[in-house]
Amino acid sequence: MHYPERHAAGTPRLCFVSYRQIREFAAPVLVEYADRAHIDVVDGTFEEALRIAQQRASQGLVDVFVSAGSNASILRAGLQTPVATIQLGGFDLLQALIRARAIADRVGVVTYGQTLHALDDVKDLLNIEIIQHAYHTPDDARARVEQLRQDGFRVIVGSSLVVDLAEQAGLHGLLAYSLSSIRRAFDDAIELARVARLESGRYDQLNSVLHNLQDAVLAVDQDHRIIAANTPMRRLLGHTTASAPGMPLDAAPPELSLRATLETGAEERAVVLRFADRDWIANRTPIRENNQIVGAAITLYDARAIQEADSSLRRQQRRSQKTARYEFTSLIGHSPVFRQSLDTARRFAQSDLTVLISGESGVGKELFAQAIHSAGARAERPFVAVNCAAFPESLLESELFGYEDGAFTGSRRGGKRGLIEAAHTGTLFLDEIGDMPLPLQSRLLRVLQEREITRLGATSAIAVDVRVVVATHQPLQQLIAERRFRQDLYYRINTLRLRLPPLRERGTDILALAQALLARCLQRHGCALDAAAALAPLADRLRTYAWPGNVRELENIVERIAIWMMPAGRVDDIPYAALQQDCPELFETAAPGLPIGARREQIMAAMERAGGQRNQAARQLGVSRSTLWRWLRELEAQPPATAQGADAAS
Repeated sequence: MHYPERHAAGTPRLCFVSYRQIREFAAPVLVEYADRAHIDVVDGTFEEALRIAQQRASQGLVDVFVSAGSNASILRAGLQTPVATIQLGGFDLLQALIRARAIADRVGVVTYGQTLHALDDVKDLLNIEIIQHAYHTPDDARARVEQLRQDGFRVIVGSSLVVDLAEQAGLHGLLAYSLSSIRRAFDDAIELARVARLESGRYDQLNSVLHNLQDAVLAVDQDHRIIAANTPMRRLLGHTTASAPGMPLDAAPPELSLRATLETGAEERAVVLRFADRDWIANRTPIRENNQIVGAAITLYDARAIQEADSSLRRQQRRSQKTARYEFTSLIGHSPVFRQSLDTARRFAQSDLTVLISGESGVGKELFAQAIHSAGARAERPFVAVNCAAFPESLLESELFGYEDGAFTGSRRGGKRGLIEAAHTGTLFLDEIGDMPLPLQSRLLRVLQEREITRLGATSAIAVDVRVVVATHQPLQQLIAERRFRQDLYYRINTLRLRLPPLRERGTDILALAQALLARCLQRHGCALDAAAALAPLADRLRTYAWPGNVRELENIVERIAIWMMPAGRVDDIPYAALQQDCPELFETAAPGLPIGARREQIMAAMERAGGQRNQAARQLGVSRSTLWRWLRELEAQPPATAQGADAAS
């Protein structure tokens, strides 16, 4: 039954769930409110009333239900839609008893749920006998009415159901409600509908936002009832009932529960959970209004998508970070010892195992590390180099492992990822690893074993995938004996061993290296001199110098030579005699850093390998035949015992 449909869009939609007696009694009120609300009237009691109401609610036809007594209680318990209750007021009951007293001096009162203790005071005032009963089911109500009939009561006051049962039993039934109480219920219903519309508008707005998100999101109100669930979340739940607005979230899997968030107001970030046979990263967030918790939301992020995003972010960050610049083709040298190191490094590049590069300072260990990276499967990934001797212990730890926000005084706000993290999927080059402090050696060992790091101030580990290349100029086994280097770390990094020869063992490479370096310097300074022609008069001095600083020293001396040569417009104009002041080491008869005893051993070993052939021995030493002859004459003039004493003195 509808009460006239004189309503516009947005008019409250009310459903009056009644019974014949109260429906007929409320008819004038329904007419009064017909222009303020669309009112649908249905008859039913208990389970039948609830079934009808649930059907209308599921179809979205009702904003608020209006009912009284038992129906109101049952509807409130079984529906998520608001219910406005027609209240049984004391004045209403008093008026009904006054009407009953005009009929009989004994009145039975039958109410739903419980009796009214206040009536005990009223019966003396009205000079009337009142017997009260409460009922909980229709059969219970019928039994109470029958008991009153047997006890001689002719008038019964109660709900619509009770009045109908009384009349069926031949008694006089009086409705306990008044038109005023019905009007108040409809006023309440209209206000509830207005608030519900506002809430619905908010939820619609929320849903419109959520449905544009690819992540699965679900929100609940403060009663843990669902107010929104977007399409990805509904798809995960697999059925619409558990994710329907108004349903308790308890009907959904327990992994999604938000009760703890509602109770504590604590936000949870990046919680890993297993749901629907997949791994998810979950955020649980309280929803607050005016500093009050009015709901909570859970967002599920697909762990696979996060891994893809992490890879994309790391690729983007690599654009601004240091990468490998050198390849094997960038390395200059044709001497046998150098070619042997080069061939070994090329083989190592095809593996993903840890490489230990040993050699004196300045031999190009980082260049070889970059070349190994560039020739391997990680060539397009980051190459991060760290000089372990360049930082104090505390700073090196934070640089390597990173730190969380507030990990220590002066730390960057928001924290910072470490260089090991920055090398994820690429190569981490640890130069001068022999200078790494022992405490950090322990942490590095764990990285190599577990392939995960823990930032300073953090409690959880972060997985990393890095290839490690280390380098040292120090004798690590001696450091182990002195307890300055961990033996277990040594065995972990000494998987593939690459020795780089010092420059003095690469005699045939020195001039080629010097020419390449000088050409680069002259070009950088805009000088058109021919590097090979300019260095030709210095070739013997470059080859005979022992180069204790190796290629790094050669590069520095070539820089000085370039600056010295630049004023000359032609090679013929270069004043070579004046170079001794700028590069005195090239004009010393004995190379600094190479004692007589060491030179004797080096020369004798070369002569032995060459079978006494001086030309071949000179080629092995990378010097000219005349230089070798000069060295041999110096050694012949220096007795072995004296040479050894000179070694000891040096």
